[in-house]
Amino acid sequence: MAKAYLGLGTNIGDKKQNLCHAIDQIKAKIGNVCSLSSFYETAPWGFESENQFVNAALCVETTLTPEELLSTTQQIERELGRTHKSVNGIYHDRIIDIDILLYDDLTLCTPALTIPHPHMTERLFVMAPMAEIAPELRLSPNGLTLKELKNRLEE
Repeated sequence: MAKAYLGLGTNIGDKKQNLCHAIDQIKAKIGNVCSLSSFYETAPWGFESENQFVNAALCVETTLTPEELLSTTQQIERELGRTHKSVNGIYHDRIIDIDILLYDDLTLCTPALTIPHPHMTERLFVMAPMAEIAPELRLSPNGLTLKELKNRLEE
């Protein structure tokens, strides 16, 4: 059984309900959610929008491979109403976004999936909820804890 950390975000519709629906689908299709952060209200990142985001992070125990996990999270996004993904750094408002942040201690880089998520340590809206649920988890290769990485973003 692998432990995967997922980042969740939404900025349209009933945002808290969107996250709750996504969490329910993760439980049903991916595995046991063993930790869940608070919901964080955050400003849009990487694009302009009138809509604030609500973000969270969770840890799920799963038997899915990273590729199966990606396929399943994308299926959940579509089922919850997401019609298009961000491509080449062009971001849009979204009903739900589910990112694979970490998968055990795996490092993976394929055209479809990079683990750890390549931009997670640059984004406070990811690191704050991650530091809440796994503050002492260390990221390679720098060896810093998630709490230390979050604190650096707050400076």
